[in-house]
Amino acid sequence: MIKVLFISSGNSKDGINPIVIRQGESLIANGVKLEFFTIKGKGVIGYLSNFSRLRDRIIEFNPQILHAHYCSSAYLALLLKGSKILITSIMGDDILGSRKLNGKVTILSALISILNNLLSFLFFDYSIIKSNQMKNRLWSRKKEVVPNGVDIEKGFFPIDKKLAIGQVGFNSSFVNVLFVSDKKRREKNYQLADEAVNILRLKGLRINIHQVYNQTTEKLNQYYNAADLLLLTSFHEGSPNVIKEAMSCNIPIVSTDVGDVKWVFGETKGCFLTTFDAKDVADNIELAIKFSREIVKTQGRRRVISLGLDSESIAKRIINIYKLKLTK
Repeated sequence: MIKVLFISSGNSKDGINPIVIRQGESLIANGVKLEFFTIKGKGVIGYLSNFSRLRDRIIEFNPQILHAHYCSSAYLALLLKGSKILITSIMGDDILGSRKLNGKVTILSALISILNNLLSFLFFDYSIIKSNQMKNRLWSRKKEVVPNGVDIEKGFFPIDKKLAIGQVGFNSSFVNVLFVSDKKRREKNYQLADEAVNILRLKGLRINIHQVYNQTTEKLNQYYNAADLLLLTSFHEGSPNVIKEAMSCNIPIVSTDVGDVKWVFGETKGCFLTTFDAKDVADNIELAIKFSREIVKTQGRRRVISLGLDSESIAKRIINIYKLKLTK
């Protein structure tokens, strides 16, 4: 049995990132003996304060593989890896950089991206990246593109729209646009979403934009199914789970061309790529609204399954990476 210690930040309101939890659970379901280690505290001093806790956990659990999520978690793991295999999931801005409100990468994050690239090239035993865009930016040859998977069985699936609207309390006389993120996160570019929606309001459209985050999987599934469309206006992404989750619910989507979104969409009708121009975003929202009213559901779920982006398929790909590194 493969023994793996997942190492990630635990500083968010709800502790571990739900994406990390779901990936770990899918690996456990496929026979991996896995435990979670959460880093408490921020900055260099905050991370280093977890040194003795992580050392003790490694000694007690004795994993074969340390699997760090985000390069910042890998910094700490590097200090304690010894003969263990260190695999790092590079999630997005740790290589692509963080953005200002004008969309430009900050100088500090650009420097951190260079550091992360150096560490990956010199010290990480293997890097899992989320899109071909990230693959092209990462110097290390020891890497593989493995997008985040989505639980299409118990997590995200179509339910009756009227039922979902009642569960989340949307006003069905309005167009309900879903924005699944905290608008304070600059890379999510909420300003563009707001500008586009206001353009449509000036045209007389009754439309609401709902900012949703820190929800349970069950509640988030209800929001997806209640919405007329999902809107993603990010400056950059790795492999945004919200896209795959919304597609698994067969709802229309408007998204900027970031990460692997274009590839995930494919030729799926009802899923629209947009530029960073507010009018173009508004025009695509109108197309998505028209699709939602006339056709209602996309075939997004079928596309997710055909690409092998369900949690089960992704878990098996990660296990194959573990086996590959353990046999070398």
